[in-house]
Amino acid sequence: MMQTQQTSTKQDILQYLLKGGQGTALELADSLEISPQAIRRHLKDLEGEGLIQYQSVQAGMGRPQHIYELTSLGRDRFPNRYGDFAVSFLDTLAETVGREQVITILQKQWERKAMEYRRLVGTGSLQERVTKLVELRRDEGYMAECYPVESVGVEMCGDVKGDRFVFMEHNCAISNVAETFPSVCGNELEMFAAVLPDCTVERTHWIIDGEHRCGYSIAKKEVRQRIL
Repeated sequence: MMQTQQTSTKQDILQYLLKGGQGTALELADSLEISPQAIRRHLKDLEGEGLIQYQSVQAGMGRPQHIYELTSLGRDRFPNRYGDFAVSFLDTLAETVGREQVITILQKQWERKAMEYRRLVGTGSLQERVTKLVELRRDEGYMAECYPVESVGVEMCGDVKGDRFVFMEHNCAISNVAETFPSVCGNELEMFAAVLPDCTVERTHWIIDGEHRCGYSIAKKEVRQRIL
C-alpha cells in the first residue's frame, strides 16, 4: 500500500510539473498537501531516475532555491502521439510530392518561424534577445536555457551582461520529425542565425548524435572576429 502511495505521489509531482512547467519543493508541497520533507524525498528519487532536473536560483540573501522541471525522459511518461502523426503525415507527403519537396517545405516553415521569433525577441541587447528566445522555446516544450560564456554552469544568462552565450535545449519537441527528416536540425540552426543576424551561431551539441541535449554557441560577430 505504501509503495502505491509513493508511486501515486511521484506521478502527481510529474503532472504538476508538466502542467506548470516548473515548481519549487514548497510549491509542490502546498499544492499536493504533503510535507516539504516528504516532497524532497520524492524529488530526490525522481531526479535519480532522470525524470526531473533543477536549476538553482538565488533569491535574496538566503540559500539558492531549486526550481524543478521535467526532463525529456519525464515528458515521455505521458502519452503523446503528435510526433508520430507528424512523421506519418510527412512520410505520406513525401510519397506524394517527393522527399526533396518535403525538405523544401520544411525549410520554408522554419523561415516563417524565424520571422516570427525575430519580431518577438525585439531589438534589445543580445542578453535581452537571447533571454526572450529562451522563454519562447520553453513555451514550445524545448526546455531551453542559456548561460554567459564567462560563467557556464554557474549563472543564468539573465544575471550577466555579455556578448557570448551558450544556448541549450534539453528536450527536442520535434525529435520524432528530426530523426526521420534530420534536415530540420540544419533549418533550426539557420533559424537561430536569422533571428540573431548580428551574431555567429554554431552547433555544439546534438541530440540526434546521441547527446542528451542540443547546444549552440552564440557570439556577437565583432566579438568573434576579435577572438580570431
